[in-house]
Formats: sequence, C-alpha cells, structure tokens
Amino acid sequence: MNGIVVRNIRRSEPAAIDALGRLGVATVHEAQGRTGLMQPYMRPVWRGVRIAGSAVTALCHPGDNWMIHVAVEVLQPGDVLVVACSSECTDGAFGELLATSLLAHGARGAVLDMGCRDAQEITEMRFPLWSRAISAKGTVKASIGSVNVPVVCAGVVVHPGDVVVADDDGVAIVPRADADKVVKAGEERERKEATSRARLAKGELGLDVYGMRAALADKGLKYLDGPLD
Repeated sequence: MNGIVVRNIRRSEPAAIDALGRLGVATVHEAQGRTGLMQPYMRPVWRGVRIAGSAVTALCHPGDNWMIHVAVEVLQPGDVLVVACSSECTDGAFGELLATSLLAHGARGAVLDMGCRDAQEITEMRFPLWSRAISAKGTVKASIGSVNVPVVCAGVVVHPGDVVVADDDGVAIVPRADADKVVKAGEERERKEATSRARLAKGELGLDVYGMRAALADKGLKYLDGPLD
C-alpha cells in the first residue's frame, strides 16, 4: 500500500493505554501469550524511560525519511510514531529536528526500524526513541510511502491505533481490540508474581514455588545422594 495518508484512526481508551505502560514490556508480552514483541535490536537511545501510546504508522523506503515528516501532521497528543521500512535500512532517518517537531505535537515517543542520528541531543532532550541502529548517515526526501496503514516493524505487524509499549526491555505491540483483555491478564500476572516474590524472598525454592518437581520426575530427572566417583 503506497501513497496513502489516513488522517483519522481509532485509538484505545487512555486508561487502558496508561495501564499497559505501567505494566511494562515484559509483563505485557507474557500477558498476551508471548506475542507482539519486536526484535531485540530495537533499543532505547537512552535508558530509564517507559512509554505507551497509540501507534501512528509511517512506511518509509531505504535512505528516505519523507513519510516521517508527513506523519507528524496527523499525530495527536499521546501518540507514538512507529516507522517501518520497505527493506532493511540503518541510515539515520530521525534526528534532533524531528524529535523537536514530534515533541511540539505532543507525541510520547517514536519507534524506528531504521537508524537514528543526534543521539546525544535526543538524550539531552529526553525524547523517548527506540531505533534499529545509530548512524550519522543521513537520508533524502524523494520516495512516497504511506502513513497510517498496517506495517511490519521489527518483525511485528502494527496497525494504526494499536498500543505501543516501550521501555528498557524493548518494544511490544498490543492490538487495539485486545487492550482491555491484556490489561486484565497483566494485572493478574503481577498479583501472582507478588506472591511468588514473597515466597522466594523467604528462601523457598523455585522448584516448590512453581510446582516443578512432579514435571521434572515425569521427564526422568533423578537425584543421587553420593558422589559419582
């Protein structure tokens, strides 16, 4: 799908987006059946930030960042820009000036399956950005792509309006229709982990906390009391 800009998209409720952001990438990934996690090369330019927001997608072509500029026009406050590329590219398609523009339009951050540049400046601005690489190699504005169409970013299909969750663990995508369900599953997982954490802190073994002994026995694991020699 090329040469299309969709101005209006459906977004999840703010409460669900905020709840997913609080849960974080690792919990969200597990809560939705270990799906939606982007490739681990997608790393934050600076550490310690956690965001969640509705995806506005941009499809670019290698060495070209034109559609990122187009996407800024349709961003709404609270959105996260998700940039995919029609083939692999690590050129620095995003830098300080685009970060400045996105901040002015209320974007919560950006996820870029291309390269970024101006890493120090973006860090000093505290603009949340996850990218495939950091590269000083610039890009041109010559090829038409699309905005707010389904894209594949770092191995994950992203539809406009899906929820983007990003932190130091990477980037996870939650389909918009599943947001409330994943929030409930994630909160239940947190409650279970709190119980397990308390037991582990008291010295109980994971073998007992997680009920592993019977399964290990079924697999044939045996304990010997003496040395093998």
